[in-house]
Amino acid sequence: MPKIRSGRPVWPVLFAIAAVGVGATTVGVGVAGIALGNTSAIGATAVTGASGHTGATLTEDWPPRVKPIFPHPLPGEGVWRPTGPPVDGGPPVLVTVFRTELDYPRLVAYVAWFDHTRTAIGYYPGRYEPPQAAVRGPMMVPDDQRWRLLATFNGGFTHVDGDNGSAVNGRVNEPLKDGNATLVGYRDGGINILDWSGGANAGPDVAWARQSLAPIVWNGKLNPELNVNPNSPQWGFTLGGVTRVWRTGVGIDRRGNLIFVVANDQTVITLAKILQHVGAVRAMEFDINPDWHTLITYTHDHGRLVPELVEPQPNQSPDRYLVPDDRDFFAVYKRLPGPITDPLE
Repeated sequence: MPKIRSGRPVWPVLFAIAAVGVGATTVGVGVAGIALGNTSAIGATAVTGASGHTGATLTEDWPPRVKPIFPHPLPGEGVWRPTGPPVDGGPPVLVTVFRTELDYPRLVAYVAWFDHTRTAIGYYPGRYEPPQAAVRGPMMVPDDQRWRLLATFNGGFTHVDGDNGSAVNGRVNEPLKDGNATLVGYRDGGINILDWSGGANAGPDVAWARQSLAPIVWNGKLNPELNVNPNSPQWGFTLGGVTRVWRTGVGIDRRGNLIFVVANDQTVITLAKILQHVGAVRAMEFDINPDWHTLITYTHDHGRLVPELVEPQPNQSPDRYLVPDDRDFFAVYKRLPGPITDPLE
């Protein structure tokens, strides 16, 4: 088993955006080697990723640079950077950050893109979620899979909040509900988001399926039923009844690659717009509120596994998912030859 070395989260050093337009100075934001900053204020320059790629030198396999919202983007804003070891000569995971709304310059989206040809994604129950797991499993990344671990991220809404079903290897945890958005991992390695209508269980070609409310983006368009109600039975109850909270979501781009987004102070509408903006043609909301959002990437340093929290998350450790956790989650691995079976099997 690889030794674990807790990586120092990058955000305490790199993340700092002061209020813009009220006399404060923008001093920069960064994640996983991405630097954003006001060069006149701090002299920051964009940090080139390990592969040497910048926004001007993308290969056709990479997604396009995320178009900045602001007319004068900060250095590195929206530029994809590789993280973790390359797979088959290319980056399996790319990350970027960008400011999301002109009226709120302090709002930042942290985005990860997973190449479906180089990655395999596993779904793991936690201690309590899903409530009736057919196989509870390790409730963390299995020891024998950590050598190929690239990233982890949080799951969706709990089962009680919307009858969100899930299934693994043909076994039902809670029944899948028609009409719910469903993230599906196929045995041939494909990933998709479905508007579920397939009954209580997934078919034999599915390694795992996890539901979370209704779709928020479909065919590139926002769901017209989205609303900003902080106590919405459709889109989630926020802590304290505030309108904007930390939110996460997943999307599928036009090439079938998975995108994960986490952003501060969002409504479900603004989250959907972020996913749409970064190229998702179908998308669904995952967990919300400050305690649960978690996006972690991993490097491998001479047999030591080094986790790094991508976004600022003081309520969770970078070792989350390397020890048993209460909630279900997803792990992103280096792709191996042959059909995909969930690592629980």
